[in-house]
Amino acid sequence: MSDEDDLEDFDPDQDDLEKEDDEKETEEGEDYRKEGEDFTEDWMPNALTEELMKEGLSLLCKTGNGLAHAYVKLEVKERDLTDISLLRSYIHLRYVDVSENHLTDLSPLNYLTHLLWLKADGNRLRSARLDELPYLQIASFAYNQITDTEGISHPRLVSLDLKGNRIRMVTGLDPQKLNSLHTLELRGNQLDSTLGINLPKLKNLFLAQNMLKKVEGLENLSNLTTLHLRDNQIETLSGFSGEMKSLQYLNLRGNMVTDLGELAKLRDLPKLRALVLLENPCTDESDYRQEALVQMAHLERLDKDFYEEEERAEADEIRQRMKEDQEHEAEHDHEEDLDQSTN
Repeated sequence: MSDEDDLEDFDPDQDDLEKEDDEKETEEGEDYRKEGEDFTEDWMPNALTEELMKEGLSLLCKTGNGLAHAYVKLEVKERDLTDISLLRSYIHLRYVDVSENHLTDLSPLNYLTHLLWLKADGNRLRSARLDELPYLQIASFAYNQITDTEGISHPRLVSLDLKGNRIRMVTGLDPQKLNSLHTLELRGNQLDSTLGINLPKLKNLFLAQNMLKKVEGLENLSNLTTLHLRDNQIETLSGFSGEMKSLQYLNLRGNMVTDLGELAKLRDLPKLRALVLLENPCTDESDYRQEALVQMAHLERLDKDFYEEEERAEADEIRQRMKEDQEHEAEHDHEEDLDQSTN
């Protein structure tokens, strides 16, 4: 199992892929929730057994001293498990999938200090809290009942998936302890603020399907290349800054941006190449595409369409006219000031 790949530089088909991804994940979430619609239902106790372990173990590898071997991969999905205490004895495990069970407690995983990869989607977890696991790189807790982001402090963690939970506010994510994290997935929670995501190494941030009205506290994410904010309630594009110098792809589809003038607030993003604003009120304006390019000369694609050379030439002319008008107005104001000072 290798580390999750970085997202590459801007991909022309990225929005289409993202749309397919959204649809897939929505279906996944519905499936998980159908299976556990009544979260108050009491499940019969069902502990992980040695027999299930034998069925789920695979990938025989050498252990630390090189003289012995142990199975390092475990998959026990969809087993109606409520208790995984037995895992405390399997300290050599590196890859663990306990998805789609009825787990409320992952504390036995604290004994797995060689763990690299963890998938615990579709359980009944209320927290993702674990002791610091020194080698954990990829962790997924999607579609649980998690209400906060406390207790996540794994120094080699690269990708963290918390989509489809009940998180209202991001707290406890320490950039000093999460200094390798480059992908954070928080889609489909109950966030009303982007504060608390102060993770300078972050490259990919997914915040779609929350309750956000604006962007705040992300100004210092200088390595962020991809930001998904689809299907929120964002009305203003304040909160973006020139410090976000790596941002290439911004998805704001399905928000509430009404005023085309808001686009000027994205002007300082030096590497923004693709912007998605479909299903915002401002896209109904007749000069919507032109205004976006006038404000952001380096933009390569708006929504699903790349800009043509003719559109670029026209936008250049408009920018030049605006510049001349501003210069003329400045000269006129200067002359008036001189007249007033001489009188």
